Amino acid sequence: MSRLARCLALVTGASRGIGAAIAECLAGEDAQVLRVSRSLKSGSAAAGFHDLQCDLTEPEQVRQLAVTVRESFGVPDIVVSNAGAFLLRPLESTTADDLEGQLGVNLRASFFVAQAFLPLMRQAARGSFITIGSVADHHGLPGNSAYAASKYALRGLHETLLEEYRGSGVRLSLISPGATDTSMWDPIDPDRREGFIPRAGMLRPRDVAEAVLFVATRPTHVHIDWLRIGPTAKPSHG
Repeated sequence: MSRLARCLALVTGASRGIGAAIAECLAGEDAQVLRVSRSLKSGSAAAGFHDLQCDLTEPEQVRQLAVTVRESFGVPDIVVSNAGAFLLRPLESTTADDLEGQLGVNLRASFFVAQAFLPLMRQAARGSFITIGSVADHHGLPGNSAYAASKYALRGLHETLLEEYRGSGVRLSLISPGATDTSMWDPIDPDRREGFIPRAGMLRPRDVAEAVLFVATRPTHVHIDWLRIGPTAKPSHG
């Protein structure tokens, strides 16, 4: 039997990149996967997925999402809070709107998802709530002022909820991947910039997805509160 047979998994930011890879990986282990994204159309999708459209930065939409999931599918066994945005910009060039945009997607959305689903999981006394962070939630990098501020805050949220839900039966985990080759790098072109890992040396979305699968499939007496993964490649130096 597959490791996630009869499990219900919800993945946010699942329309592309890391989120899409996580959804595919969990479905490959026979989980019923609910893919959530602002750009997806609600309804059944190919390969056994069910898509749910939601703007995760809008708290009322997230509350309604939780109601729909509970009434139509049940309480998720796995929630992967993955939706995120990336900004590479020096402090002097970062606008107030830039900062609000990073906080909105990387922090507020995760807060609302946790607030909507963790109480349901606590009532069921089970489940894994997995947050996708970043190397930038522990390590400052040039040009990351707004992005790192949002990801450090996300780590603070995770560590606080970890204590609030300790002993509830719900396992909360933070996965912090290093540079991962997704479309977010297209406008940046790291292959031509000094100090960046070339795309060929980056993690692949599937690498992060397999880390999620590893965390989600540990025996119930095992809790991984933080998992950091990164590429072996070093940044270029011209």
